Amino acid sequence: MEAVERLSITEELRRLMARYVRYADHQRWDDLANLFTPDGTFSPHKPDGTVWLHMNGRDEIAATVGSSGGPGVTLIHHLFSDEIDVDSETTAHGVFAMEDIVTRPEGAAVSDTIPFRGMHGFGHYHARFVKVDGSWQVAELKQTRVRLDFTA
Repeated sequence: MEAVERLSITEELRRLMARYVRYADHQRWDDLANLFTPDGTFSPHKPDGTVWLHMNGRDEIAATVGSSGGPGVTLIHHLFSDEIDVDSETTAHGVFAMEDIVTRPEGAAVSDTIPFRGMHGFGHYHARFVKVDGSWQVAELKQTRVRLDFTA
């Protein structure tokens, strides 16, 4: 594969992940889920490495991510450095440093499902990408955490 083609794919994948965080911040859950393959998976993990949630397929991703903060939530996501490896013309994988801030409205109920009013997280997205019908999609997304700070 030529260097220019590899760089072009790398930029397409950066833009894909930029859309992912923009759609999350604007709570465009169906658009976010459509960045995944129909059978794509998303698994956020806790700082201790255990799986917090595991979602299979676009419908489950849209429904679960969309309800995870509760009504009136404000989301902020940042992506920083990335390491993208292009495996072939139709497959790639990468790691993206990330930070997210979740703020729920004053008086929002804290529960076992949503154990915070505010959350500030740091970690990485580990992604596996495939090109389907000319478009890059996320086949698998794993979010690992280095740190999570909660406020009640």
